[in-house]
Amino acid sequence: MKNKISNLVLSTSVLAFTSLPAFAQDVAAPAAAAATSDAADQFGFGPAMKQGGLLTQSTVGIMAIMSIASLYIIFTRLWDQRDILNQSKELDKKFWTAGSIREGADKLDKNSAFRQIVDDGMRAAQHHEGKLTDKIDRHEWITMSLQRSVNSITGRLQNGLALLATVGSTAPFVGLFGTVVGIYRALIKIAEAGQASIDKVAGPVGEALIMTAIGLAVAVPAVMGYNWLIRRNKTVIDKINQFSSDVHAFLMSGARVPSGSPAMAAPIKK
Repeated sequence: MKNKISNLVLSTSVLAFTSLPAFAQDVAAPAAAAATSDAADQFGFGPAMKQGGLLTQSTVGIMAIMSIASLYIIFTRLWDQRDILNQSKELDKKFWTAGSIREGADKLDKNSAFRQIVDDGMRAAQHHEGKLTDKIDRHEWITMSLQRSVNSITGRLQNGLALLATVGSTAPFVGLFGTVVGIYRALIKIAEAGQASIDKVAGPVGEALIMTAIGLAVAVPAVMGYNWLIRRNKTVIDKINQFSSDVHAFLMSGARVPSGSPAMAAPIKK
């Protein structure tokens, strides 16, 4: 009987001893996972901004405003360019097939850039005679009026491009400022700890790299958008100038510009 009890105790002890490493591993695994999760939480974007303080948060806020402003300008200018290009495609169908310049202008949308050119040209031709304007040659007066109209449209198309250029050239340096702040904080951590241990400097160095990345992420779309808009503006402005020249040629052809109904107008010839 004693032998059986001894064998049972011995078997139980051996089983417990062999199961101990597996049990220890099962206990250590959640602890390691928790430690990894804590490290990830410690070195994430949110903690980096929290550790950086008001200076880092303000820098990120400035770059966020710059990014939002850049995207707004890019999309609004693209929308304006698209409208003018679509309007230019309808000129042959709507304007140049009309029976008179007044009728052609009425067929164009009231907010159309081409409608503005026609209206300014007709206004200059109708009101050339006056106390001051009669001293100016009719050709020069109409030319100046059309050019002012074209310049006004061109100014609207170029509105905001200076901000894009500014963001594209300054955003990397704003990010670099955040990088300098992060490196400075890393040096302070090293001085406080007395040694350059990775756990002391990982947070500030990671913050510095994040700021550099944000600066580049803000600058690259601004630069690409600026170059894209400039190239498209050239196409749009060429179409506007061509139309302005055609309207000028018609107004200088001697055709009467009506001030009343379209039926009184002379036919348009392109």
